Amino acid sequence: MPIYSSDSDNETNPQTKLFGRQRSIRSVLGGGQVADVLLWENKKVSAALSVGMTVLWLLFEVAEYNFVTLFCHISIAAMLIIFIWFTTADFFNWNPPRIPGSILDKSTFNEFAFTFHQRSNQALSKFIDIARGKEPALFFMAIFFLLMLSVIGNYFTFLNFLYICFVCLQTLPFLHNKFEDEVEMYAGKLIRQVKKMFRRFDSSVLNKIPRGPVKEKKLR
Repeated sequence: MPIYSSDSDNETNPQTKLFGRQRSIRSVLGGGQVADVLLWENKKVSAALSVGMTVLWLLFEVAEYNFVTLFCHISIAAMLIIFIWFTTADFFNWNPPRIPGSILDKSTFNEFAFTFHQRSNQALSKFIDIARGKEPALFFMAIFFLLMLSVIGNYFTFLNFLYICFVCLQTLPFLHNKFEDEVEMYAGKLIRQVKKMFRRFDSSVLNKIPRGPVKEKKLR
């Protein structure tokens, strides 16, 4: 008996969203300020975040800066700038500079933490469903993807891997949102091809594996 339920591969079928989602990409990302940054709707913050992360990656990975050394040098430079700034303002009787007391307001931090917590739980739930074999095609695809990722991971440091993940977060949702119709069309074709290949594998290999009779447990 096949372990995979056959879906119709007719190209004329109504197109479904990628991964079976029913919501927009903005809603999937949690909406609010986090989605604004990932979808580049708040261009100033998105650009500043991208430039900042790129500079940090260059300093740590390319220039091989030590984190403690970099933190101390940045702190010393900031203290000197603030000291000169305030001293000059007092000497020339200028208005003292206004320095914000916080970098990230509480609501934005709570929103980011809530979105991260929600997406982590959804990812864990999906992982458990795949591992239980509810979707055999995704089960084998996930194993193949993890094996490929483990091989590729040998050629990257942890910092490089984090930076690649950040770049993907800053580019893939934006590109998907901008070219959603094209992405859905080509991704749908790819998924249908993968399903066809799995059904052939199911019928030619898995279904030919002999299975013993299922013994019913005796009630005591």
